[in-house]
Formats: sequence, structure tokens, C-alpha cells
Amino acid sequence: MPEKFGALPDGTVIQEVRLAAGGMMASVLSWGAVLRDLVVPDRAGAPRRVVLGLATLEDYLAHSRNFGAICGRVANRIGNARFTLDGRECQLTANYRGRHMLHGGDGQFGRRPWRLIVADAARAVLEVTSPAGEDGFPGSITARCTYALEPPGTLRVTLTATTNAPTPVNLAHHSYWNLDGARDVAAHRLRVAADFFTPTNADGIPTGEVRAVAATPYDFRAGRSLGGPGAAQPGYDINLVLARAGHMDLFDAAVLESGTRDLGLSIATTAPGLQVFDGHTLNLPVAGLHGFAYGPRAGVALEPQFFPDSVNQPHFQSCILHPGQTFRQETAFRTA
Repeated sequence: MPEKFGALPDGTVIQEVRLAAGGMMASVLSWGAVLRDLVVPDRAGAPRRVVLGLATLEDYLAHSRNFGAICGRVANRIGNARFTLDGRECQLTANYRGRHMLHGGDGQFGRRPWRLIVADAARAVLEVTSPAGEDGFPGSITARCTYALEPPGTLRVTLTATTNAPTPVNLAHHSYWNLDGARDVAAHRLRVAADFFTPTNADGIPTGEVRAVAATPYDFRAGRSLGGPGAAQPGYDINLVLARAGHMDLFDAAVLESGTRDLGLSIATTAPGLQVFDGHTLNLPVAGLHGFAYGPRAGVALEPQFFPDSVNQPHFQSCILHPGQTFRQETAFRTA
């Protein structure tokens, strides 16, 4: 049964739902559709916490860097906080570096209450609505997030949305993964099936180029440590183009392995891109669920999504949703 986790300043009660199945346990909040906690068996069968989470709602309100949240209505960045759709220029809320939009603006889904629709033993379904004109976006949308635990070791995240007018939609799950409880994930090894990436400017906005990963720090095809020789400086925050040509369903996109090499996590998704952010800017003043304050690289975010700024890059896959269509993204996080 849902329990009260806290209350927002306006009195809105935020609920927590605890899920369990096959030795896995998860906690989901109705604030931001946040995955607050996920515990899975390691390769020896012992329980292991694998995502960053915070102790109180007050900590989330003051300090969360989208820990476990569903970002939208358009995740990631939109350059100059504007785009043109059907001949109409849409000016958006600029909430990033004074001139761009990040994760949907002031009304972003990861920092607002969602409605809890279903709370089963191993499944939670949450819903949020955004009216036409919010943060400058055309069309109203209704979005849903389903978290489901599936033994022996799968967390399935399903995101859907519908609209009454053409509008961009790009929802993304934003957990930070830490598979061994170390204070940083520099020793974690990541492998990604991506031959290309989308370079960015100094503000993290894609330049429009699609460049080969070969001979760059973004070549994860054979696997590399996040903090090993040749790693990106000052850290990773980049979209990788998944090599999913011809794949219409779930595509085996990535594998993350703990620094202790005793737990792995595979990611299969329907999304075309994977944003890799190694958390190098994290610096929280409060302790998280791991018992220490999360500092630089305390976890790595692996976010399946459309490419950043795709609304302004015609050659990127379009994220425009039309009436009568349903946005759907499915991602399976499996222990290995």
C-alpha cells in the first residue's frame, strides 16, 4: 500500500510505493515519478542497492539532480529555448545557462507531483498532465510511467504520452547507477553499441554533426572504464547514437559492470539514443541512501531518449507527437 513520504509546501501529499519480486525491491515516489531505491541480488545472491536515492522529500526538493526522475516533457537540452513547428516559432522557458531549456523548463515532470494510478505488489503506474502553453509548448499532453519488477532481475520502465496538438515529447528515466556502493563509479566499466555520437558546443547543445566514436573518449564499443585512461575531461555528458538500424523493438544497447566486477546491468531499449552522464558535477551536502554525501561521479546516468535538441536538427529523428499517436518508450534494466 502507498505510504506518505512527505508533503510539498502547498500541502500536496507525496506518496511512496514499495515494490518487491524475486529478491528485488524498489521504492517509487509520486514526486517526479522518482525511482528512489532499487535493490537487486548480486552474483552471489546478496542484496545490493544500485541507484542513488535521498532520505527525505525535503532533500529531493533542495538537492536532487533528477535522481531517479522521469524528465520531460522534453528531456535534455533545447538550444536557445525555442523551435519552429508548422511555421510557428515557439519560445520556451530558458532555465539552463540563461538562454537554453533543460528537461522541460520550470514545469519539468521530474520536479512535480504525479498521480498514482496503480500500485500492485510489483508494479506502479503514475500519470501527469501538462496543459497547452506550459513553458511555451503547444498542445496539452498526458504522460504515464510504469515501473515493473520482473524476476529474476529486470526493472522494466515504460513511458507513454498522448497529445491534442502537434508537440515535441521526449521522456527519459534519469536514475544514477552505482553497482558496488563505492563513493565514485570511475572503476565501473561501460559498453555501448554505438558507432557515432552527437558533438556539442560549450553549453552542451548539439552542433548538428554526427561523428564516429572511433579514436575518441566516446568509443565504448569494446567497453572501457568511466575513469580510465583516455576518459573524457572533465567528464561524460554526451549522447551516443545507438546502432539499432532495423531493430523495431527492444535493442541491447549497453552493459554496465561494477568496479568490483561482481554485478552487471544490461540496458535494452526502444529509444534511438543513450545519454551518458557520469555525474562529475554532483556535490550534495546531505547523505544519500548509501550513507554518504554524493560527490563527483557517485553514479552514472544512462538515459535512453531522443537526441538532444532534435527539434532544431532536421536530420535527427523527430520527437514530434501528433494527435492520434502515442509516444512509447520501453527500457529493460536487467542484472547480469
